[in-house]
Amino acid sequence: MSNPKPYDPSKRRLLEAYRRVKANQGAAGIDGISLSMFEADLAGNLYKLWNR
Repeated sequence: MSNPKPYDPSKRRLLEAYRRVKANQGAAGIDGISLSMFEADLAGNLYKLWNR
């Protein structure tokens, strides 16, 4: 049996969050990934966030 997600973000909300970070010129997170690195595979990275 799989563990349910503690919350279920919509794809639209994740995209909006990404747009806000980009508009604020967000810095790299704890993982060291910059916006330009994240954008290199934007669709794939947003999907990973949504699917986790």
